[in-house]
Amino acid sequence: MAKNALSFVCQNCGAAYGRWQGKCESCGEWNTLAEEDTTGATTMPAAIRPRRKGRTFALETLAGESHDAPRLPSGLGELDRVTGGGFVRGSVLLVGGDPGIGKSTLLTQTSSLMARAGHRSVYISGEEAVAQVRLRAGRLGLADAPVQLAAETSVEDIVATLSEGPTPRLVVIDSIQTMWTDTVESAPGTVTQVRASAQALIRFAKKSGATLILVGHVTKDGQIAGPRVVEHMVDAVLSFEGEGSQQFRILRAVKNRFGPTDEIGVFEMTGLGLREVSNPSELFLSERDLGSPGTAVFAGIEGTRPVLVELQALVAPTSLGTPRRAVVGWDQSRLSMVLAVLEAHCGVKLGGHDVYLNVAGGLRIQEPAADLAAAAALVSSLANAPLPTDAVHFGEISLSGAVRPVAQTSARLKEAAKLGFSRAVVPDAGRGEAGNDAGLILNPVGSLTSLVADIAARGSGRPGAGKNATPAKFRRSDS
Repeated sequence: MAKNALSFVCQNCGAAYGRWQGKCESCGEWNTLAEEDTTGATTMPAAIRPRRKGRTFALETLAGESHDAPRLPSGLGELDRVTGGGFVRGSVLLVGGDPGIGKSTLLTQTSSLMARAGHRSVYISGEEAVAQVRLRAGRLGLADAPVQLAAETSVEDIVATLSEGPTPRLVVIDSIQTMWTDTVESAPGTVTQVRASAQALIRFAKKSGATLILVGHVTKDGQIAGPRVVEHMVDAVLSFEGEGSQQFRILRAVKNRFGPTDEIGVFEMTGLGLREVSNPSELFLSERDLGSPGTAVFAGIEGTRPVLVELQALVAPTSLGTPRRAVVGWDQSRLSMVLAVLEAHCGVKLGGHDVYLNVAGGLRIQEPAADLAAAAALVSSLANAPLPTDAVHFGEISLSGAVRPVAQTSARLKEAAKLGFSRAVVPDAGRGEAGNDAGLILNPVGSLTSLVADIAARGSGRPGAGKNATPAKFRRSDS
């Protein structure tokens, strides 16, 4: 009898090696290689293994009518926003997030809403017993929803059960790491089992037209555990983000074949589950520090939705040889670039200060339009000069110190005006796009030097600041 081909597979990234080694050369993780059988389905020798005869299939031309994929609303507007308008028939979604972030709560609410709308919804739990899922549904007030529930981990049994009766419109698998299939001789949770189980479930979704949602665990660096090929196999990858100590939750699309990837859904964790937040700007600014130095309001864009958040900065003298640079919710490299521009072109001396930057509310900002708001908050903290409480900031800073225009200026200003702001610090080159529709007083800024000078003058004029409080911090290096 022929021996099975054994190899050592990394349980973090799926890379295969012919022999064991302590460190995976692909992802750099230590002690993640495990011996697995890579032959797959059977131990029967190839000489006596039955061969399946291939079948013919129809070929089509490029010309032809194409119809938009029919979508089914989930009942949660924020989830539909992220997915692109609802679930597409036969689509497969992979939802990842930190433990305890609320993935099971979100999917329990979604399946219950769809079941109440008259659609067959099936929730398969591989981590919890049926009684535990019922307990959560009762706490959320969803015990009366006609959701079909089961606690099962065998993929063959799940597919056989789902194939009976009418085709389900929504199937939730919680989670894919607990599933196992008889076609692979590996333990549940290994790379080979996760890949084979996901492939079998995806094949069922494509043939039946049911929408399949797979829950995936994440590693310590935020990546979905298991082989990366699973992310390529599914149609959409959704990331559920948020801090456990805060009530805000952000649903973001990392990959989406049927919709945009720049939209976000905002939820608030309450005692009755996740509540949709239709106006995230008002929520992020609800506990804003008015009149405090080092705070600036940034008018950003997340997909098609304008979002206003508060950027908090703290610049304090350091006692260390190397000053600390800590940032939460923004790109660390972007902060280093802004600090370098302030040092080189604006004369702001930060070499002897620790710098801390935080995006309030747990939101993660990715667009470069936050450069101007971050710089204003940093200079405000350094000069001990509070910024105007009725002003918003947005603009991209170039390496030369110039403030570059950003897209969708009008939408940012309209959102600021709706929340009661009366003025905006905008790039000088982009103020023509805004017009006067929002009714805000515009303060155009052509270079970062003028903004720094304005904040420094405001700080030096404050009572009790001292005659040497500001000039020493903002002295040009070439003076």
